[in-house]
Amino acid sequence: MSEIKLVRARRVKALEGYRLEIVFDDDTMGVIDLSDFVKLGPMTEPLRNPAFFARVFIEMGVPTWPNGCDIDAINARMTIEATGALRPATAVA
Repeated sequence: MSEIKLVRARRVKALEGYRLEIVFDDDTMGVIDLSDFVKLGPMTEPLRNPAFFARVFIEMGVPTWPNGCDIDAINARMTIEATGALRPATAVA
């Protein structure tokens, strides 16, 4: 049984191609591709507009958009880790 690491997002930056760079409170970071997520339905439809997608912010440790749509920080970290792209946050200047 694998252990789930409880983390919160500390910083988030929107990148081109519906990707987010997320820094977590355990001093790790990585990039997650949300190109499939933005196609899920009415709640994510506004995120298809790159200008709206770029308005992402952190609310209570969770990447969130002005329409209330958000992504789970724990799941985002697990997804990034599964791709092998999780790295120490200190690796970036």
